[in-house]
Amino acid sequence: MSIYKDYLKQIEERKEQGLHPQPIDGAELLSKIIEQIKDLDNEYREDSLNFFIYNVLPGTTSAAGVKAKFLKEIILGQSIVKEITPSFAFEQLAHMKGGPSIEVLLDLALGNDIAIAKDAAEVLKTQVFLYEADMARLEAAYKAGSAIAKELLESYANAEFFTKLPEIEEKIDVVTFIAGVGDISTDLLSPGGDAHSRSDRELHGQCLFEHNKEQQAELKALQAQHPDKRVMLIAEKGTMGVGSSRMSGVNNVALWTGIKASPYVPFINIAPVIAGTNGISPIFLTTVGVTGGIGLDLKNWVQQKDAEGNTIRDENGDPVLKEEYSVATGTVLTINTKEKKLYNGDTELKDISAAFTPQKMEFMKAGGSYAVVFGKKLQTFASKVLGIDVVPVYAPSKEISIEGQGLTAVEKIFNKNAVGTTPGKTLHAGSDVRVEVNIVGSQDTTGLMTSQELEMMAATIISPIVDGAYQSGCHTASVWDNKSKANIPRLMKFMNDFGLITARDPENKYKPMTDVIHKVLNDITIDDWAIIIGGDSHTRMSKGVAFGADSGTVALALATGEASMPIPESVKVTFKGNMAEYMDFRDVVHATQQQMLTQFGGDNVFQGRIIEVHIGTLTADQAFTFTDWTAEMKAKASICISEDATLIESLEIAKGRIQIMIDKGMDNHLNVLQGLIDIANKRIAEIKSGEKPALTPDANAKYAAEVVIDLDLIEEPMIADPDVNNADVSKRYTHDIIRQLSYYGGTKQVDLGFVGSCMVHKGDMKILAQMLKNVEAQYGKVEFKAPLVVAPPTYNIVDELKAEGDWDVLVKYSGFEFDDSAPKAVARTGYENMLYLERPGCNLCMGNQEKAEPGDTVMATSTRLFQGRVVKDSGEKKGESLLSSTPVVVLSTILGRTPNLAEYKAAVKGINLTQFTPPHKLLVRA
Repeated sequence: MSIYKDYLKQIEERKEQGLHPQPIDGAELLSKIIEQIKDLDNEYREDSLNFFIYNVLPGTTSAAGVKAKFLKEIILGQSIVKEITPSFAFEQLAHMKGGPSIEVLLDLALGNDIAIAKDAAEVLKTQVFLYEADMARLEAAYKAGSAIAKELLESYANAEFFTKLPEIEEKIDVVTFIAGVGDISTDLLSPGGDAHSRSDRELHGQCLFEHNKEQQAELKALQAQHPDKRVMLIAEKGTMGVGSSRMSGVNNVALWTGIKASPYVPFINIAPVIAGTNGISPIFLTTVGVTGGIGLDLKNWVQQKDAEGNTIRDENGDPVLKEEYSVATGTVLTINTKEKKLYNGDTELKDISAAFTPQKMEFMKAGGSYAVVFGKKLQTFASKVLGIDVVPVYAPSKEISIEGQGLTAVEKIFNKNAVGTTPGKTLHAGSDVRVEVNIVGSQDTTGLMTSQELEMMAATIISPIVDGAYQSGCHTASVWDNKSKANIPRLMKFMNDFGLITARDPENKYKPMTDVIHKVLNDITIDDWAIIIGGDSHTRMSKGVAFGADSGTVALALATGEASMPIPESVKVTFKGNMAEYMDFRDVVHATQQQMLTQFGGDNVFQGRIIEVHIGTLTADQAFTFTDWTAEMKAKASICISEDATLIESLEIAKGRIQIMIDKGMDNHLNVLQGLIDIANKRIAEIKSGEKPALTPDANAKYAAEVVIDLDLIEEPMIADPDVNNADVSKRYTHDIIRQLSYYGGTKQVDLGFVGSCMVHKGDMKILAQMLKNVEAQYGKVEFKAPLVVAPPTYNIVDELKAEGDWDVLVKYSGFEFDDSAPKAVARTGYENMLYLERPGCNLCMGNQEKAEPGDTVMATSTRLFQGRVVKDSGEKKGESLLSSTPVVVLSTILGRTPNLAEYKAAVKGINLTQFTPPHKLLVRA
């Protein structure tokens, strides 16, 4: 059967799923389609024409190369297709974004046929995705005297590709749709269990609202009632998009409610309108900007205050909220982009100027942030070649500099890495900054989308200014099923070719590594002044400052080595008192959130800001437990302030782990991993010599807030509870309900325990081993009354545990041990009351492959307590995922219930828990 017949067969199969033909990205299939177009009598000619015109992915896909070449033949008259005139061929090229299309347009513009050259130049004037090779070619032609090249450079220098775009509408009518009450996780918009389909945008679109067909039908009905309005998707009484950046979530919302990006590119929509009572999660809001969308902070429910300005609370101690205005589903509102206000008819509801900064309006005008980033780069290039100053076309970056005010840690990092700012000017929080990125991470369930974004940006190789980049395999580590076998090797091949260090070698030259991406990035970050961009919300390193990002922003960082964002405000966190010996550092992390909320009357001062935690004495592995959790605190990022000796120790550990990767054969032809070791050695030498000590803020830096955590107040293990039965739906599944162990009275049934994810380190595995030995010594045997799933985050940890004897202890008490030579091909649907030693990786925390049994109460070390993530509801009971320290999880599975405090203290006696002593001196620079 021919490749075209195979495609027709696939089309019929997709019809049964209610899907259109899958977009074409392969050269072989498109070549066959072109052959059928040229054959005037071919029975498939009409369909082939439609596929060629409307169903080919743009950018650097192999199909795009074939399409661009055929369009060139048509323009030159070498092929005649009556349905595709030369002018229509130019229009097609204009929508192909870059790569092969730019090469063809430059061929034509710099060719000998003057009429064709002028037409090609007019199209090129609208394009922004030009790369170094394209620019070099244009510069050479200009220097050789080409009038067309001069005309193009002048157009680029004036940024006509941007200035000639239509302005955004002054008034945008929207109709509201409540997607949920309370915080809305990106899992609702793009469930983790559907990660395998993210690169097939139409198929993935079916999972919106977690496949809730009734809710999808309501959305369609609303659109039918209001065909002239855009739908605004809302998180009522909550924040939209918590949990992750998830480009696929924004893509799904745009697919259902947005605007078609191009008539010739299927299933790619832009400009969704998204809102929340408490706004949009910071990393998710960045993703909205990628598509040129609108993200509104509605504040339609407001905390009530008494005459003294204190928050009024109900009998449960929760703030009393009053509805300022209704956004109930079906409400018609108007967004005035000129006044930057939200209206209901003539009634002004809310100032929304924060959603319409000059920079965000540029994203909306250009159809997304990428076009602005590339446009600025292209304008700068053209101006340089022409020897002229850059014309101020784009809104000037906001530069805030306050004389006499010191710098926070994040302000220092941004100033060091900034490009294109006023020379010699020191910038403070609120400034808009373009920065160079040192480390980039791509994970495996978003990586396929990142590879697609790179293709559509026409990028072919990693930016040379990136110190190191890594493609993980951790999110699909639990089950090596057919979906993984089809997707992951293809992803690893693309990323390896692009220049990343990859978890799997495309030619299987080294053993696949499924280490959790955040742990790998934490190791390959070898500079406390680094900026890290990663395709996961838990890109929160304990060295440098790291930002979780959508798959597209990751692609942009890989392609350009840059990222753009405002310098965030910081909240300073310090500690006092002493940590009880029977407590674990995870309890300090939970207590930080609890004490912060108490100190600020329930207001989360961490949200959207940098948490600058003065950790001082914990190495990067242990400190990562804190920085990792800051995603759940809704912070934009976190920075650890360490003492010099501690930072040196962390860098030495990182060097050792990078060397292990080199020894496995994971370094590439650029010797990226060896380069990281060299950078680490240089940094260590700087610290030891005193030339450049560990990063600290200035003593006179200004913070949005300062939080002091009293360790003496942490008297019991702390548990983050999803509070699934709270009468107020908006308070369910947040990470703000932190309870003491005694709240449960030692009676709450626990159906499954999970020790794993990025929140644990080697010490947690040793705690588990010691607890099992203690239980056996106390009772003569170890008997689990609930299953315990253990997934070490890295192979390094497994290897070290084996060398130290602890792994043998775990194996002794386990009923299952992972086997890399025969990985599981099917996800578990049920668990026995025993210990499972699973493959390193995300496992239950990701929830895309394996979950607890529906309705289970899970006690876990992970970070995810969102509805349906780790455990789904059953018909009889809501599933709930409580989050706690390793010893609490282990003891809960042995008892089959939450322990009381006395049982807990007895179980951890003599065990070396993760302890923390606050630094004895102020970690600031005078």
